[in-house]
This record gives sequence, structure tokens and C-alpha cells, in this order.
Amino acid sequence: MKRNDHQRQIHARRAARRRAMQALYSWQLTRDDPLNILAEFRDDEEHAKVDAEYFREIFIGVTRRSQEFDTRMEPALGGRPIAQLDPIEHALLWLGIWELSERPDVPYRVVINEAVEIAKKFGAEQSHRFINGVLDTLARDLRGAERALPRHTAG
Repeated sequence: MKRNDHQRQIHARRAARRRAMQALYSWQLTRDDPLNILAEFRDDEEHAKVDAEYFREIFIGVTRRSQEFDTRMEPALGGRPIAQLDPIEHALLWLGIWELSERPDVPYRVVINEAVEIAKKFGAEQSHRFINGVLDTLARDLRGAERALPRHTAG
């Protein structure tokens, strides 16, 4: 894959994560049928810039397993009740836990970093720190073997 193609793929996937967070936010507020929300986002002109299949996988995967993900993340919330999560934080934690559990091809550091970057842009002032801590805790459980590998440094 050429460098430009690879960069385009990275940007399309990053955009898919951002759009998935927005769709999950919408789903939390409306509790509309996920397929209706999916159609709404697909019809938006912004959708041409995203990895549409990845967006769909995240959104449908999370909406189908949100209860399971809530149960899994609750111990990592530091005593904070799920009901008190900001909808953006909740959407990003769902996105992160979905990627950690369903996409072993995406390094856990990338999963965490992408969620943190979206939180910096869309979340409350310190939400990126909260997102980082919760996803790091979940990665210990979901990606223990990967976390145990030595970290490679450029050199």
C-alpha cells in the first residue's frame, strides 16, 4: 500500500470513529432504532470521507452489546455510576471497549489514543484523562498479552 493510500485509510478510519461517537451520542439521547440512526448518518454528505464499513461495525456492534459493555466497564469507572457518565464519555468508552474486544488488529495504544483525541475535541475539559484511565484499565483485562510485549521504539 502506498503511503498516500495508507494516510487516507488512517484519516477515513479516524473519521469513522468520530462519526460513530456522534451516532452513539444520538442513540443515547433518542433511543431511536439503530438502523434509523445509521441511515441518517449514511445520508449525510460528511459520510463520504469516512471508512463507512468501520463506522457501521462500531455502531451496530456497540448498540447490540451496550449492556454487556456497561457491565464490563463498570469496575473500571472508579466508583462512578454509569448513569452519571457524560453521553460523549459513554460513547467513547463503548467505542474503545468495542475496539479492544473486537479488533485485535488495532493496537491497544491506538485504540486508547484515538478515543483520547476525540475526547479532547468533543468532551468536557478533563474527560480525556478519564477516558484514558478507564480504557487503560480495560486494556489490561482485554489485551493483557499485547500489553506485556516490550514497547518498540524508533531508532
